[in-house]
Amino acid sequence: MKRLILMRHAKSDWALGQPDAARPLNARGQRSAAAMGDWLREKSYLPDEILCSTAQRTRETLDLLRITAPTSFQKGLYLAAPEKLRKALRKAKGEAVLMLGHNPGIGLFAQSLEVTPPDHPRFDDYPTCATLIVDFPITDWTKLDAPGEAVDFAVGRDFSD
Repeated sequence: MKRLILMRHAKSDWALGQPDAARPLNARGQRSAAAMGDWLREKSYLPDEILCSTAQRTRETLDLLRITAPTSFQKGLYLAAPEKLRKALRKAKGEAVLMLGHNPGIGLFAQSLEVTPPDHPRFDDYPTCATLIVDFPITDWTKLDAPGEAVDFAVGRDFSD
C-alpha cells in the first residue's frame, strides 16, 4: 500500500514587483499551513518522503506544517502539469509521499487520479492549502495508474478561519 498526500501551497501574497516564484505566504496562508500541519499530525497522515516545488510559497508552506521527512526540492514541480507531477511521483521511494505544488496542475492531477472524488464542496477547484489523502494498492510508485481510494480531503480554511 502506498499513500499520497497531495497538497497545494497555502495562500500567497501578491506583492508588486516580485517574481512569481519568490512570492511568500500572506498571513492567512501562514495560519492555514500551520493548521493543516496540525490536522495531518492529528490524523496520522505523515509522510516518509516529501517532494516539494522550489517556489518560496511551497517551501514556506512546508516549513509551517512542522513535518519532517527526507525532502526533495524539485524545480520541475513549479507550476507543473499533471503528467509532470505523475512522472515525479513515479520516481518516489517512500511509503507515504507528500507532494507539495501549485494550481492548476496539482488540482488537475488530483482529478486525474483514478479515485472516487471526496465529498467536499471545494475538491473541484482545489483551493490554496487543499490536501487530498489517497491510498493506492501498489507496492511501487511506478504502478501509479492503479485505482486508489480517497481517504480524506481538507482545505486550510476548514481549520484556520
